[in-house]
Amino acid sequence: MLLDANIKAQLEQYLQLLESDILLKVSAGEDKVSHDMLRLVDELATMSPRIKVETTELERTPSFSVNRIGEDTGVTFAGVPLGHEFTSLVLALLQVSGRAPKVDEKVIEQIKNIKGDYHFESYISLSCHNCPDVVQALNVMSVLNEGITHTMIDGAAYKEEVESKQIMAVPTVFLNGEEFGGGRMTLEEILNKMGSGPDAAEFADKDPYDVLVVGGGPAGASAAIYAARKGIRTGLIAERFGGQVMDTMGIENFISVPKTEGPKLVASLEEHVKDYDIDVMNLQRARSLEKKDLVEIELENGAILKSKTVILSTGARWRNVGVPGEKEFKNKGVAYCPHCDGPLFEGKRVAVIGGGNSGVEAAIDLAGIVKHVTVLEFNAELKADAVLQKRLHSLPNVTVVTNAQTQEITGTDTVNGITYMDRETEEVKHVELEGVFVQIGLVPNTEWLGEEFERTRIGELVVDKQGATSVPGVFAAGDCTDTMFKQIIISMGSGATAALGAFDYLIRN
Repeated sequence: MLLDANIKAQLEQYLQLLESDILLKVSAGEDKVSHDMLRLVDELATMSPRIKVETTELERTPSFSVNRIGEDTGVTFAGVPLGHEFTSLVLALLQVSGRAPKVDEKVIEQIKNIKGDYHFESYISLSCHNCPDVVQALNVMSVLNEGITHTMIDGAAYKEEVESKQIMAVPTVFLNGEEFGGGRMTLEEILNKMGSGPDAAEFADKDPYDVLVVGGGPAGASAAIYAARKGIRTGLIAERFGGQVMDTMGIENFISVPKTEGPKLVASLEEHVKDYDIDVMNLQRARSLEKKDLVEIELENGAILKSKTVILSTGARWRNVGVPGEKEFKNKGVAYCPHCDGPLFEGKRVAVIGGGNSGVEAAIDLAGIVKHVTVLEFNAELKADAVLQKRLHSLPNVTVVTNAQTQEITGTDTVNGITYMDRETEEVKHVELEGVFVQIGLVPNTEWLGEEFERTRIGELVVDKQGATSVPGVFAAGDCTDTMFKQIIISMGSGATAALGAFDYLIRN
């Protein structure tokens, strides 16, 4: 049995929701992945009379496609979709059978109106928590539009193919044989990238808001909810709903929730926001802010939104090292998420830049996958918690280098090494390796704002106890501010504070 008893019990309940018969076309060989795939397919077939199995030859072996009877639906799994991709498999079975995907009608129409042939391939790893969003989005598109197909490819099962295409980060998506995009992408983001997203005309007739929130992470969601609960006109602009939390795997310090994952928390946030009369404008990036009689926010698409008050909750992003080679080899050996991309470096040598908690945790995770990890810390000693350092130093395949100033990430088509200077001796050293994971903290997303905003030396917005910035009527919350600690629960609290501060400003002005 490939599935344990608990998973089988859950799966049997889901399979009762199948609305019509489906056919699994299986292309298998004699390898272990093929055997595991056959076991999975056979177990599925024994659990529901609606599931039929047929052997065939598909483009890749091992793989299987999920089809309506007499119709190629275009949904294929090359590998065994367990781990984080098990949900993708269950949803594909249900949606191919005829159960409607939980997608807005407007988005469904966008998908159905796409003309032409689009053949998507997504390269994933089963331990990647970002990959299922992409796989599920592309599967939905394939189910709804006969001109679209999608194959999920497990990089661990197709190592030669992954290496030949120089894929060193997941998810990586190819469209019609050309690289299309990488990293977590929602269905709306994929459509936007294909040219099917909203343009400035859709924002032309919007009345001014009482509160306009810029940013859809925990701080922004909290601010929008608190504002809407006051009964005032509230809008929310989000480049990507959830922000940095979408890339967070384990969350164990969100009080009252012992353990969760970033995407699950974001889904709950989004559902909570939808409970209120909030005008959510997703996939929109703010370009500039100007204070006139009202505060005006210009979007990247040229649209201008007006509001009596604005709450900035634009969060932060991974800090770059800023050395030659980092930009050139991003996703070609330079990575930022050890959970997602670590499996692609199995048996290889990697470096982790950063000796804080995130860097040391990354090194510990990677040490169980890769051949060797070199940790480079700029200061004279690691900054991580003592318990993490003790675990790190117990690992036989980890080397810790302190007083190391990274100078260059080297490579040809992909990374082949890293150069650093010993800050004590000023000796320059080079380490041959295949991957570099950057873990040196965050930088606030505030560079798009003008000089009228007071900031700290690293760009954080300075706010008072009500969340007010130096610009009247403009408030800020979360990781883009000078709050001492960057935590989800603190961001949510600061979002509520900023909303209440904005409401107080409105009634006094």
